[in-house]
Amino acid sequence: MSFLNYSTKEINFKIVYYGPGLSGKTTNIKHIYNKIKKDNKGKMVSLATETERTLFFDFFPLDLGTIKGYKVKFHLYTVPGQIYYSSSRKLILKGVDGLVFVADSQRERFEANIESLEDMFENLVEYKIDFNTMPFVLQLNKRDLPNVTPVDELISALRKKNEPVLEAISMKGDGVIETLKSISKLVMIDVKKKLG
Repeated sequence: MSFLNYSTKEINFKIVYYGPGLSGKTTNIKHIYNKIKKDNKGKMVSLATETERTLFFDFFPLDLGTIKGYKVKFHLYTVPGQIYYSSSRKLILKGVDGLVFVADSQRERFEANIESLEDMFENLVEYKIDFNTMPFVLQLNKRDLPNVTPVDELISALRKKNEPVLEAISMKGDGVIETLKSISKLVMIDVKKKLG
């Protein structure tokens, strides 16, 4: 799925942050954007609707080096969380190289997490993307709130293939960079396997 740009000698990867509405996808992306040096990132673009927005930007990570002489460039996207934006979410998944599912740890959002995960699987099937081979990280966000579901309960309901699970408090930046590093590493391992 990665895109090789021969003229700029870049290999581009698309990482999508998926999850229910207001789970912290946008907060993750904004925190990452603010942490990256100006020279290494593109502009953040926001496609807004009345109730949700999709954010994306690209950047060159400093510590990942090159693959077969190509500089590595990541494009990070969020999907709108509301179920009625299904076509937007589906479109954003096109050409995805890695997925981060941002789960909302609040007890009352338990079903919304499951619903959103099922929606993600349906959209992957439509693009004939094999989830079993897709680099995937599960982030349990909002761990600082008083009404959270225990971690083991969330893992039992949401973990699908022994993927890395990271706890986060994206409003404070806790676990955000760790999540990005985890998915970046999986994407790099995946592409190196494919390239041989």
